[in-house]
Amino acid sequence: MGRLDPALVEDSLVLLDFLPPGPQRLVDVGSGGGLPGLPLRLARPELSLTLVEANRRKAAFLVQAVARLGLDGVEVLAARAEDAAREPGHREAYDVATARALAPMPVLAELCLPFLRVGGRLLAMKSGAVEEALAAEPAIKRLGGRLLAVTPAASAARSLGQVVVVEKVSPTPPEYPRRAGVPGRRPLAG
Repeated sequence: MGRLDPALVEDSLVLLDFLPPGPQRLVDVGSGGGLPGLPLRLARPELSLTLVEANRRKAAFLVQAVARLGLDGVEVLAARAEDAAREPGHREAYDVATARALAPMPVLAELCLPFLRVGGRLLAMKSGAVEEALAAEPAIKRLGGRLLAVTPAASAARSLGQVVVVEKVSPTPPEYPRRAGVPGRRPLAG
């Protein structure tokens, strides 16, 4: 495995302050190289982690990384979020969803909120996200969420880092997420 930039690990760990205590089911959507999911799991071994990554090569890397790190309780889904969020065992099954550099807020909400149980929380790592989060409120509400906060969470990797916290307050309507690719092409509007 290649070297990992310590600043990116530190950036991932800013989410520790936002995680509820105790065992949680966490889904990292658009996991890429495993950030923020793997650092969070290493820091909090009681987390049950699912890494969702559509790119097959990146997903294969994640499988190898999990094996090399000797982690149990970590699942890698080589699938698009739009498809994985419809699967039994994944839809509305998680306590926490994380995303880093995934998509604009309306798209991110559509890709992540269907994974969360009512009462769960989406933790979206963004930069300069206040206006973006406020503009996405109608889409978040349509998907069963409620914008709770946009909190500064700077790190060496993101001096303007913020965490957008969305609470899942009602089930996501069954028509969401829309089929693969549609959320990105036609983001939900107000």
